Amino acid sequence: MIILDGKKEQDLIKCKEIIMKGGIIVYPTDTIYGLGCDPYNKEAVGKIFRMKKRLLNKALPILTFDFRHAEKIMVLNENVRKLANSFWPGPLTIIGTLKDYDIPKIITAGHQTIGMRIPNNLETLGILKYCNYLVGTSANISNEKSCLYAKEVMKSPLIGYDAIVMGTEKKPNNPFSLKGSTIVDASTSNIKIVREGVIKSETIYEILYQ
Repeated sequence: MIILDGKKEQDLIKCKEIIMKGGIIVYPTDTIYGLGCDPYNKEAVGKIFRMKKRLLNKALPILTFDFRHAEKIMVLNENVRKLANSFWPGPLTIIGTLKDYDIPKIITAGHQTIGMRIPNNLETLGILKYCNYLVGTSANISNEKSCLYAKEVMKSPLIGYDAIVMGTEKKPNNPFSLKGSTIVDASTSNIKIVREGVIKSETIYEILYQ
């Protein structure tokens, strides 16, 4: 395992090389630390499931850095666009209809939908500008404590990643502390809050129905 600085271009290039070779990285986000790989690499995605001891019936979201890249993978219907315009970049994962069927079924758990997010974190966005997409799951064993700091990840039972990208350390009173993104299923007109995280449900509904 190597340590990379998310503010240094040469380290971001190294990060891309690791990802393109099927490697797994730990990286900072605007919420908690994430665990990711190339979402088109089925073997790498499978390794993440095994590392996290994650059930295969639980889909994984994908991170990207702009609407153009999001639209290549997911249908941006009216509600998706309304939410994305309001909360991206930021801590909202939006589930929409899958468009790119080159995405391995292991990511979607066999569903016709996919979750996507544009994070509001300079280091993560720097990685994404080199590799376009990343699997975006929390860097922890499933159902165990999420990690706000890199040192927490390194001390945790999570093993098997190839690199950890260091970001700006958050303050202990960070409002996003140990909360993941809010997840909203906007693939149909029947909007569903799958998980309430940083963004409150009432805020989502205010945007949708104002």
